[in-house]
Amino acid sequence: MTTSTEKSYFDLHITGLGYLNRIREVKPKKGDAFLACDIAALNGPSDDVSYVRFDTRVSGSEAQHLVRRCIQAVDAEKKVMIGFRLGDLWTDTFTYSKGKRAGEQGVSLKARLLFVSWIKVDGKLVYKAEPKPTDTNERDPEVPVTTDAPAADAADDDSADAPALADAESF
Repeated sequence: MTTSTEKSYFDLHITGLGYLNRIREVKPKKGDAFLACDIAALNGPSDDVSYVRFDTRVSGSEAQHLVRRCIQAVDAEKKVMIGFRLGDLWTDTFTYSKGKRAGEQGVSLKARLLFVSWIKVDGKLVYKAEPKPTDTNERDPEVPVTTDAPAADAADDDSADAPALADAESF
């Protein structure tokens, strides 16, 4: 009889769309610094939307790069909406220190931001992830992902042909 030491996991993912807020670098007392952001996810009927707030740790280099590109737009109080996938949902309790609820217990929904499928800034699509090819003959997997719509600051030059994940870009 052979035994396997490889662990298997069950994934629970949350997909949705929401507004990106509070992008920040978190430096814990123990461990390495990490990128975090809040997402106000839309929930319910479109004519009576409610929001569910997720405090997320941005995981994966592509998601980190895309969120970093949104920092200027979020700081400028533009409406930055993203399509997202979250994983590893957990709750964290805290005590309010200010306001009407000072001293009361609160609960925060926390998760890891795993994937960003698209980004809109003030209603304009600035990034859309390329669908993963199912057949290697459809598209060369080495071709860099590009935006469907050029970024606002790139509309006048040839940068629409540049990869969407260029290091110097921001929205």
